[in-house]
Parts: sequence; C-alpha cells; structure tokens
Amino acid sequence: MPDYGQTLRFGSFLTPTAADATVVDLAVRSERAGLDLVTIQDHPYQPRFLDAWTLLTWIAAKTDTVTISPNVANLPLRGPAILARSAASLDRLSGGRIELGLGAGSFWDAIAANGGPRRSAGESVDALVDAITVIRALWSDERGAARVSGEHYSVDGAKRGPAPLHDIGIWLGAYGKRMLAVTGRYADGWLPSSFNAGPDALGAMTERVDAAAQEAGRDPAAIRRLYNISGTFTDSADGSFLNGPPRVWAEQLADMALLHGTGTFILGSDSADDLERFAGEVAPQVRDLVDAERNAT
Repeated sequence: MPDYGQTLRFGSFLTPTAADATVVDLAVRSERAGLDLVTIQDHPYQPRFLDAWTLLTWIAAKTDTVTISPNVANLPLRGPAILARSAASLDRLSGGRIELGLGAGSFWDAIAANGGPRRSAGESVDALVDAITVIRALWSDERGAARVSGEHYSVDGAKRGPAPLHDIGIWLGAYGKRMLAVTGRYADGWLPSSFNAGPDALGAMTERVDAAAQEAGRDPAAIRRLYNISGTFTDSADGSFLNGPPRVWAEQLADMALLHGTGTFILGSDSADDLERFAGEVAPQVRDLVDAERNAT
C-alpha cells in the first residue's frame, strides 16, 4: 500500500473516568509532553464515565495547542444537529482545535435503555450517512436554510450555524465493508483501532477505503489515516506489535506509515509515564525514520 505522505501526528486516547480528575491531568500532560492531539471515548450510557462533550470542553479550556476530538462520538444518543453545533461551538471557543470522530453506534441494549434507537447494522450505516449530510449542511456557509431528507435523520428549514472556525474533519471508526466504503466516499479520516483490527488486517481494509474514494472521484490521499494503538514498553522485544523498547515501537509504526499510509497514531493509555515516553522517545524516532525513507525515494 502507498505512503500518502501525510504529516505524522501523535496523540492520546484517554478514559473519561468520573471518579476523579485524572483524565484532565493526563490531557494537560499530553500537551506538555508534545503530543498533537487528545481524544476521549464517548459512551453516554456509562455512568462511570464523564460526559464526553462536557469533558472535551473542560480540556479545551485547560490546554492551548492540542487538537481535541471524541474517539468516537456516539451518534445514536447525540444526533447530528446537536453534534454539528456542539463541535462548531467548541471549535470557535478553542481557536480551531476540534475534530469530530464519529461512530455509527454499538452496545444497542445500553443505547435503547437510555432512550436511543435500536438499529440493525445496515440501519446504523444508513443513519451515519444521513448524519454526515446533516452535519455538513449545518456547517455550510450556503445561503438559506438547511434541508436534508434522510431515512433516519432530516432537517427541514433548519438555520445554519454556528460555522466552525476551521474545516472540521469527520473521522469515522470503520471496520465492515459498508462502513469502509462510506469512509472512502464521505469521510475526512479513517480511525480504526489496533485492538479491533491489527496491522495485518489494514491492507485489505485500506484497499476498500481507497476504492470507494476513487469511485466517488476523491483522492484517497486526502483521507487522513489514523490508528488507535495500545502496547507495552519492555526492555526487550518479543516480536509482537508494540511490545518492546521505544526503538521497536518506532520501527513498527514507521513501517505502518510507509506501508499503509497511516499518518496519525493515538496511544490508548492512562499511564502518564507511557504517554510521555510515547511523545518524547517514540514519536521523534518515527518521524526520523519516515523522513529518511521519504527523502531517499
């Protein structure tokens, strides 16, 4: 698979535990360590977790430079019109630092228990396409009211705005064939996780995203390739993915950038030490290895 030449970025994927303010401290430490983005999982039905949008707003107020995003926003319990205005509002307040990770939904029993819809896999994908259309319509600077007629989400004469401060990217957490095709046709970024799709699975999935993009007349390189990762820092490597010293992590992630076009790596960890090692030791080595390979070709 090609190297899309994307600027490498590194981030954290934090657990929004409600019991204490650790997640806020980890977000601040992520920025201070030099990471480029901070992301938060969104499970609105989980009482052990802080509400994602409230937390993202608090983190935005406590930081200055990092990009902030849900990883990924729960569409069925939030709805596209609210998501559009929430993201645009926080983007304006934060100085243009918001991106929108978006998911079709899962854990349908919990969603239904909290008043949301219960959707089949096919319905959830259709609803996601409707939602993307609604969100972009409300962000648009076109004149006149927004009108989108979808099977699951519609707006009929909704006033547009507020407009985000910058062009917010919509990043989809996608794995199945239809979701990968939707990513290629409509999304600004693709955000799978190594704990759901290991590196060996990415090649075939990338081909589906790229084929759908090309069929839609889009340049596949315009779709940012992100990857949630997890691993363990150890003194010696055992050959598995991200289990070893920082140099081994760097070599494996550089291979992913060059072979699969992955441009953003987001470490799922609530360990400040691991996040700081990732930012201070792994990220610079990945950049050096990728730059050397790109400059040699």
